[in-house]
Amino acid sequence: MRVRALIGAGVAAVGVVAYRDLTQKTHAIRRNFPVIGNFRYLLETIGPELRQYIVTSNEEERPFSRDERRWVYASAKGQNNYFGFGTDIDVEHIQGHTYIKQRTFPLEPPTPLDELASLPSTKVLGGPRGRTGAFRPASVVNISAMSFGSLSGAAITALNKGAAKAGCLHNTGEGGISPYHRNGADLVLQIGTAYFGCRNADGSFDLELLKDVVAAAPVKAIEIKLSQGAKPGLGGMLPAAKITEEIAAIRGIPLDRDCISPPRHSAFSDVDSMLDFVELVATETGVPVGIKSAVGHQGFWRELAELMRTRTRGVDFITVDGGEGGTGAAPLIFTDSISLPFRMGFSRVYGTFAELGLADDVTFIGSGKVGLPENAVVAFALGADMVNVAREAMLSIGCIQSQKCHTDECPVGVATQNPWLVRGLDPVSKADRCAAYLVQLRKELIRVSAAVGVGHPSHITPHDIEILNGDYESRTLTGIYGYKDHWGVPVADAGT
Repeated sequence: MRVRALIGAGVAAVGVVAYRDLTQKTHAIRRNFPVIGNFRYLLETIGPELRQYIVTSNEEERPFSRDERRWVYASAKGQNNYFGFGTDIDVEHIQGHTYIKQRTFPLEPPTPLDELASLPSTKVLGGPRGRTGAFRPASVVNISAMSFGSLSGAAITALNKGAAKAGCLHNTGEGGISPYHRNGADLVLQIGTAYFGCRNADGSFDLELLKDVVAAAPVKAIEIKLSQGAKPGLGGMLPAAKITEEIAAIRGIPLDRDCISPPRHSAFSDVDSMLDFVELVATETGVPVGIKSAVGHQGFWRELAELMRTRTRGVDFITVDGGEGGTGAAPLIFTDSISLPFRMGFSRVYGTFAELGLADDVTFIGSGKVGLPENAVVAFALGADMVNVAREAMLSIGCIQSQKCHTDECPVGVATQNPWLVRGLDPVSKADRCAAYLVQLRKELIRVSAAVGVGHPSHITPHDIEILNGDYESRTLTGIYGYKDHWGVPVADAGT
């Protein structure tokens, strides 16, 4: 009798826990996997000890270490994101570690720190080219390109609402504008090689349709995607398992096969015709137009800079994507071995324009694991005016780095179209977390800028950062990437 009572009590307890997990909206993993999902948090709690003695250290996990993910999670939840008892890093011996040099006496007054950690760009986007819709972005940190289809509607909603709360721009990704992108944030409309959202039946570009799309949505700028870090030289890839009727309707694609965008654009065929296309789109829509690309052969960038020297045609911004980036499906060799890592690629592109005196004519945007304070600071020191965050934003709304983005089996509803898994992601509460993360990243940038003695992260120079190069030896970014003394810092209020 006593055993039967104990079993009954156990079943009742499990039922209570299951009911609690299914009805709560805070944790997607518990909502999707009631009862057993709680073990994930138990393992997370004792994870540092397990890794310390059995598996890995806090810095060894990839692509994001435990410390990096812990910082994002704590920032998104408004929890204590400090670390105690010193660094885990072997600071004197680790190869490639970043050191930011603080100043005893500041060169400039610090940026005032308000509730939102407001941090606008130092450049007016589209200002140098006199675009009708030129504007100064209100935030140097913005949401990078992630399409509806690659991410769930709930995830896109959370990111868009979060961007709106934090005053950030939200890049649509190449999949076009979905209803989930219309939750308050200003948009950067990405045009990929398949022209989703602005294509004819044969897949070619449709200018009139693009104008209609821009007029009907809060589009502040247009980004023409030439390539991306995860799969440079390939078009976007959306596995058939993730294509729903809604996605097919928005993109204008069939349901029963993988959606693979062409590797190159059909609307232009070289740098010269690309600039004609940029000017056409900018003139017809009125908004600033730029390009996004990973970095491979330098010939493209040299020709682009040379053609822009006359200042009769030009891109308004350049988003440089590092080869270490990527949020969706890609062949392993493309992920690991094609296109340059962000720092090397960005420095080569920026240097090409700086050498010709064109750096202040373009807004430079960094993309590729730059949503962490250290990496973002390096990006600004190298000449970035803004940074776009993707995977870090995914972490802020619940991503647990399961690396199942390409399978439609994301357990927390971020990168899947499975209705059962998506239901676990509550876009309202996750939007608050996304906004909190974005604000916290800006706050860290303001703090680091003040420590370096400048008033804005864009004023941090390559001289202010050293990279460890073997035991007890380091070099500044200036020396590593061949920068000249005046490179990396924009003219104040460029574009006004």
